[in-house]
Amino acid sequence: MQLNTHTWGEGDRVALLVHGIMADHRAWRTVGPALADRGYRVIAVDLRGHGLSGRADSYAPEDFADDLVETLPAGAELAIGHSLGGLTLSLAVDRLRPRRAVYSDPAWHLELPGGLGPEVFAQFKSTPREVVAELNPRWADEDVDVEVATLALWDEASAHGLAGLGGRDLLPVKPVVPSLVQLADPSMIIDAARAALLRERGFEVRVVPGAGHTIQRDDFDGFMASLDGWI
Repeated sequence: MQLNTHTWGEGDRVALLVHGIMADHRAWRTVGPALADRGYRVIAVDLRGHGLSGRADSYAPEDFADDLVETLPAGAELAIGHSLGGLTLSLAVDRLRPRRAVYSDPAWHLELPGGLGPEVFAQFKSTPREVVAELNPRWADEDVDVEVATLALWDEASAHGLAGLGGRDLLPVKPVVPSLVQLADPSMIIDAARAALLRERGFEVRVVPGAGHTIQRDDFDGFMASLDGWI
């Protein structure tokens, strides 16, 4: 599937941004311009079932990854994927071959709290604005507004498409390209043991102190600082 994209900047270097589930390219509203200021042409996608990209009958991880390969240029200077976007990027990185990859709290171990099923996860689509704000007290008002708007566009069937991954360990065996794993504090997905395993496998792992799962919205400055040497 050819995905909808949004571009910031006109630099010679290319950076790719891949959002997490329920979001779209607007999740990068601060990161995109910041990278453009550093000389990048930044391309952010809307994954299938998100934003202005098409809806689909299948939302398997491999489908998301194939869409990236169909839509984005290979050989970019930098690629960043958050949560589901991190998982998707890891499944496409051998074909996209960016010079560097950053996986921001990637969904490599999907397990909903208390064993909740995808039908509960899908109910987030109707979350009122005040609840979004309450769940994310460090977000700027604009990020709360963006979340509400992206939820309205999100195809909640994508949550069901990922249901079969619950409890599976999807940590990559090795980095295909030089790779940074950026973690929330604490990460609900990558615990200390998995972080240690990733380091053993050749990934650099950095924690953004106090940040929630959507690191760039919780602590933009901390997010950017943790990319030192990678952007």
